[in-house]
Amino acid sequence: MAELEEQIGQWRSFVRKHREVSEADGDELEDHLRATVTELVDKGLQSDEAFLIAVKRMGSLDELSREFAREHSERLWKQLVLPAGPDAAAEAGAQRDWLVMLVCAVAAAFSIKIPILFGYDWYKDADVFARNIGLFAFVPLAAYFVWRRKASLLTIAMLVLLFAVGAVGANIYPLTKDADTTILTALHLPLALWFVVGIAYVGGEWRSHPRRMDFIRFTGETLIYYVLIALGGGVLIGITFAVFNSIGIDVSNFVGDWLLPCGALGAVIMASWLVEAKQSVIENMAPVLTKLFTPLFTVLLVAFIVALLASGRAIGVDRDVLILFNAVLVVVLGLILYSISARDALARPGIFDRLQFALLLSALAIDLLVLISVASRTTDAFGYTPNRVAALGENAVLLGNLLWSAVLLGGFLVGRALFSRLERWQTSYLPVYAAWAWAVVLVFPPLFNYA
Repeated sequence: MAELEEQIGQWRSFVRKHREVSEADGDELEDHLRATVTELVDKGLQSDEAFLIAVKRMGSLDELSREFAREHSERLWKQLVLPAGPDAAAEAGAQRDWLVMLVCAVAAAFSIKIPILFGYDWYKDADVFARNIGLFAFVPLAAYFVWRRKASLLTIAMLVLLFAVGAVGANIYPLTKDADTTILTALHLPLALWFVVGIAYVGGEWRSHPRRMDFIRFTGETLIYYVLIALGGGVLIGITFAVFNSIGIDVSNFVGDWLLPCGALGAVIMASWLVEAKQSVIENMAPVLTKLFTPLFTVLLVAFIVALLASGRAIGVDRDVLILFNAVLVVVLGLILYSISARDALARPGIFDRLQFALLLSALAIDLLVLISVASRTTDAFGYTPNRVAALGENAVLLGNLLWSAVLLGGFLVGRALFSRLERWQTSYLPVYAAWAWAVVLVFPPLFNYA
């Protein structure tokens, strides 16, 4: 029954995120599926066999089941419900989706110029642009998902409120250009606002753990597409310089003032749209990248721990060093998160799961070493600076996730816990990251007197 509920949960998650289906319709479809399964089980079929046949019947009744089968291509029952050919209505919907994406991408691209309308200079007031970069990129992205998910008025009101709070943290506080709290705001506000985008992405179902896991998948897939777009953009910029320099025209101002910043923000919307429109491509790419970099990062972290212990040196607590180690831990957590989101929860433990356990333990060790190093140096002349308190808090938040993840994954490896518990822990922990990011943006500046 646990396996059956897992498969029905995946089917329900897909149906409810489909923009043409209301929540009530999704519940009705699920009730129909469950009734069919129950009927077949009563006739003597096993639950997994009953599910296969029920999905096949749903496929003949509703196109959504076919789309769901196409998306979850690793499942056996996808063979039973593949569509026969292209759908004209779907093609028209894709065209509308592309046009809405284009409008939002253009809005994001030109929003970077909004501070100039209020007298700010691109170079002299770079901190103003940096603090607002999350608003410039994510407000249009949230608008795109509001349209795509047909969000309720309550969800829209919540999004407006949260973006307004972010705007207050970025612009109302008397932040100075070189203050530590200014830099912390510029680093943490995009993270806080990304979770706001998550509310729009899940269509207001922020309490649903399957929908949160969908957002985790979306985050990893969007990052991959964004990097690919950025690489292509780098080639475009190089060619732009080359062709115009060949006739003696300097385009550095155009590239620096328009092409690079506007392209970087517009690419956020384009990458998100590509994830939505081309899921079958990225589903093949992301698991490969995860399996490629997990062993490499495991070797890297183990080698670093050995070198650190052998040398007897302590980890530095300068801001750049702290940012570096937090970035490494976030990348490691990202690898773990995405591999969890892409893994078949019903599969038995394998070699890759044990490799991930080693990566978790290595990340835990480094997180503890950073925490000890930062805590031991807060008693010096500088004391509790904004950077050090932020580093302590962030590493404590990461430690909580990594520690319990290691416990759950270890329990799964020895057969004492279901893998679904690890999935649920990750989705349950997302609000903790969001709360900490908002705390740094809203509480730290007045707490440290905007220093």
